[in-house]
Amino acid sequence: AYRHKNYQDLAAFSYCAAKQERYYGFEGHLLVNLSGMIKGFTFAPANVDERAVAPEITTHIHGLLGADKGYISPSLTSYYDAQGVDLQTPLRANMKEDRPKPVVRRLMKARRIVETVIGQLSERFNIQRVRARDLWHLSHRLIRKILSHNLCFVLNKKLGNPPLQFDLLISS
Repeated sequence: AYRHKNYQDLAAFSYCAAKQERYYGFEGHLLVNLSGMIKGFTFAPANVDERAVAPEITTHIHGLLGADKGYISPSLTSYYDAQGVDLQTPLRANMKEDRPKPVVRRLMKARRIVETVIGQLSERFNIQRVRARDLWHLSHRLIRKILSHNLCFVLNKKLGNPPLQFDLLISS
């Protein structure tokens, strides 16, 4: 289907290579710190390039910014260099790795934290299936899910639990 009644002028069709399926809607973009707390969030039509959305949620970032392979771009790297941000991404298969092993290991550990947060949002908060008929309700439902994640994070920290172990909140 090339048309859909919900969000006619806003949402778009795209393809997910990991799931090998087409979908209609929006893509969420997260900024997560090394502890696993969500520090920034936005969403855009599914067919919008993630590199175009990145500056929107990273305006207050300084220092190191880790991202996935989708953010590899000379223009984005030069944009962040001008902002004083060191953008680090995993390399594609045809690229040569010249960074020290401990740096790469640290980036992989940070990426695992981000994937855990995405998994929490998908599995616990069902963020992939938000039922809303207009943009206002969609955005507020997404915001509530993000806030719920951060609330669970803070509660775990206060209780002395590992911050991303949400199971411990239910059992205690």
